[in-house]
Amino acid sequence: MLRRFRGGRVLLGLGMVLVLAGSAFAEQETGNLATTKLFRGISNAATGWMEIPKHMSLVWQKSGAGAGVSWGFVKGLGHAVARSVAGAYEIVTFPVPVPEGYKPVIEPEYVLSDISQESGSETP
Repeated sequence: MLRRFRGGRVLLGLGMVLVLAGSAFAEQETGNLATTKLFRGISNAATGWMEIPKHMSLVWQKSGAGAGVSWGFVKGLGHAVARSVAGAYEIVTFPVPVPEGYKPVIEPEYVLSDISQESGSETP
């Protein structure tokens, strides 16, 4: 049973890497905005749950452990639902240029795009 669970985590990790790599490839190589929107939607639908630990960490850093575990969880849960729904919307509507120019319907475009800015850490 433990072996099956590990295999599932490996598959989940590989799937996330492929989704993120696919979105980067679509954005840089093809310039096809509909494809970019599709991969962005898949990425956001698959990684929306990551908003929960992200916001728990950010609130913890700013307001302490109690606030991070309670308010950070609630805030992250709300953002997770919003990001997952936005991802599903972009998957369904990827061939249609809505919003105009295939712009993202949620900011930041990807769940961890702004983590270094929000946490106050600097990137090298």
